[in-house]
Amino acid sequence: MPELAIALAAFAVSWLLVPPLRSLAVRWRFLDLPNARKVHKKPIPLLGGAAILAGFVAASLAGSLWRGPVPRVYWGMLGGAGLLFAIGLLDDYYKTRGRDFPASPRFVAQLAAAGLVAGCGGTVRGFSVPFGHPHFVQFPAFLSILVTLVWIVGVINVFNFLDGLDGLAAGIASISAVTLLFIAIVKGDAASALWAAALTGAALGFLRHNFHPARIIMGDAGSTLLGFLLASIAVIGAFKSATVISIFVPVLALGVPILDGLRVVIRRALEGRPVYKPDKTHGHHQLLRLGFTQVQAVAFLYLVSACFSLASMILVLLQR
Repeated sequence: MPELAIALAAFAVSWLLVPPLRSLAVRWRFLDLPNARKVHKKPIPLLGGAAILAGFVAASLAGSLWRGPVPRVYWGMLGGAGLLFAIGLLDDYYKTRGRDFPASPRFVAQLAAAGLVAGCGGTVRGFSVPFGHPHFVQFPAFLSILVTLVWIVGVINVFNFLDGLDGLAAGIASISAVTLLFIAIVKGDAASALWAAALTGAALGFLRHNFHPARIIMGDAGSTLLGFLLASIAVIGAFKSATVISIFVPVLALGVPILDGLRVVIRRALEGRPVYKPDKTHGHHQLLRLGFTQVQAVAFLYLVSACFSLASMILVLLQR
């Protein structure tokens, strides 16, 4: 399968780039500093997100050019990925100096990145109603764009929230990407399958160095990138011609970060706290308080994510 070759290429690029990037991070003092809400107790090199981005771009671009012609939406996705990585890197730099980067520029960048995907044709156009007289409910243009922006920006942020334990975000991203790969193959969507395979390989290549005890972390540049790419691939592939039932497929594929993110945001809002302000109320933090080790907590959330993904796959097969 060409998807396997793409995944292996992305894995190799990401895996091989981590050691030199780690050395650069140490040399430049680009280190994530411990604080009261973080689990690690000593500085850890950042820049892991660069390996994920390089692995994804190298493999997906090569595969897209080989398969050709390259869909216009792919360039929008790459542009959005580059923009988010840049603003995330700036955010990470602030953290290395013990300062917080303002939330508003990050939110604007997320909207702009999502807008690039929507502007290049990657939108949720509507859904099919299979009951009674089957028909397709077409969203008005403004609603189609609005739903797309909300979905992509939402997934970006819940994935950013998820990045709290060694290997958690990269592992969940790998499970979600494999699920989107399966959905794309079942639907015969070759382009989305290629991009999901590239993302799977890039995330797994990084995970090899990021699992506990982590030698490098992805930072906001990596976590927001993963969320953006997963959300974009879902919009381009899994949401395409979605039925009323299968519209839950991409939601289930990203079930762990979405449900945990929604729970945390609602709790913060009810308590009158800024929803974007990080804390230690996430599911993985609660598992640690219950006595789980980092590895046990991450493995448990992997299992939950795999169950959500399996349910997503079953829904896809039932819709055939």
